[in-house]
Amino acid sequence: MTDPLRHSILLANEAATRQLAMDLAMAVQVNDIVTLSGELGSGKSTLARALVRALAEDDKLEVPSPTFAIIQPYDIKRFPVIHADLYRVVSPDEITELGWDDVSENALLLVEWPDRLGGALSGDRLEVELASSPAHGQTARAATLVGHGGWAQRLARLVALRGFIDNAGWSAATRRHLQGDASTRSYERLIDGKRRAVLMNAPRRPDGPPVKNGLPYSRIAHLAEDMVPFVALAEGLRDAGLSSPEIEAVDLDQGFLVLEDLGEVGVAADGAPIAERYMAAIDVLAHLHSRPRPDTLGTPKGPYTLPDYDRDALGAEVELLLDWYIPMTQARIPASEKHVFLKHWADLFAEVESAPKTWTLRDFHSPNLIWLGERDGIEKVGLIDFQDAVMGPAAYDVASLLQDARVTVPEVLELQLLSRYATARRAADPHFDMPAFARLYAIMGAQRATKILGIFARLDKRDGKPQYLKHIPRIWAYLHRCLAHPALAQVKRWVDDRVPKP
Repeated sequence: MTDPLRHSILLANEAATRQLAMDLAMAVQVNDIVTLSGELGSGKSTLARALVRALAEDDKLEVPSPTFAIIQPYDIKRFPVIHADLYRVVSPDEITELGWDDVSENALLLVEWPDRLGGALSGDRLEVELASSPAHGQTARAATLVGHGGWAQRLARLVALRGFIDNAGWSAATRRHLQGDASTRSYERLIDGKRRAVLMNAPRRPDGPPVKNGLPYSRIAHLAEDMVPFVALAEGLRDAGLSSPEIEAVDLDQGFLVLEDLGEVGVAADGAPIAERYMAAIDVLAHLHSRPRPDTLGTPKGPYTLPDYDRDALGAEVELLLDWYIPMTQARIPASEKHVFLKHWADLFAEVESAPKTWTLRDFHSPNLIWLGERDGIEKVGLIDFQDAVMGPAAYDVASLLQDARVTVPEVLELQLLSRYATARRAADPHFDMPAFARLYAIMGAQRATKILGIFARLDKRDGKPQYLKHIPRIWAYLHRCLAHPALAQVKRWVDDRVPKP
């Protein structure tokens, strides 16, 4: 078991207490336990109140002390919070009678006077011990944070991130949680007066279990292990005339970045694509694909070479359908039939590998496209989340946009966008072969849909994120749209015969 980590901090005044509460609010997760210990008047309720308000992003939220109610719930957008003050509790049995087990599930548990529980708390927890510090002023408090179990590493990162923020010139900033993606990365907005920036907290990706030839899935699929690829592509995309965020501060060793805040205006609204903005996005791809792109880019760590989108990576991705989606449907596929499925794809991947290569961003779709209406031309589309880019076929990102996993793109609009893309590509290169591109578009669209069916099933089963399941019918429809192409006839027969419809 990991040894507990201790970190001490002087809270000179209530502003310092609020800053600590804000730092904790950015670090806590659902089902976490945070305990507050100290004598009467040591500041436990003050810190608890500041933490609840920081989580709610409401400095005026009424946060009464739960001394008499004992348990005070808060229905906060990120996740529920249970604030418990156990001062009046005599026996742990009283907690059970209050419905402790029912209210504490799937919530952040914030506990004052945790000693009343008799040591019954989980091993993974953050303890905050508070004490008056009269030598530093009447309102000063000495805080000692103790991370137990998994919280030891998380506390170390919390402390390192605060140091990075201070050194980057954002020590006075308000931190606001931003909705992240399906990865372990987290994002925040930093607000300091009229200044705005985005903070990316991206710890190095740990290797998962080996899945093939002793390698984890992330290595085979060429997923970024750190932020070096992001920094390389951010600069490369700006050099190409596109709107990737400028990097204001970076610590590549720890995976901390302060980025230009491109805003929150997207290219879709109310679950539907905004045609004008999708037109601008397809223009971005046509521009990006209109000339050769280098496979090696410079970074503060030296040259970075984009990996090839090779058949091993492509194959590992379609195999996710076999490993996660099909088991979710309760269907069973004999090993021999799995081999046939992968053989059909292998023949197609040989064709993909021989196609011209460009920067394939792999996540060029609505959640990662920001509308910058005040800019001109292709700069109107802001790009984020491109660290998993590879050297691969141009058709992949076109399919990623036109068959958006989270937004239904009508076939009429899809065809209009394809036509616009072809016109732009021919203007740059009269020899652009649209029929060959359309064939690759169908192959890569089907490959991507197959992969995403597996990923969304995995996010539900392994990662406890069932919200992705609502997109599966849309992905299924895209898959069959692509499988209608003659190039995919063998894959279509296999899927029709053996893969259950959602």
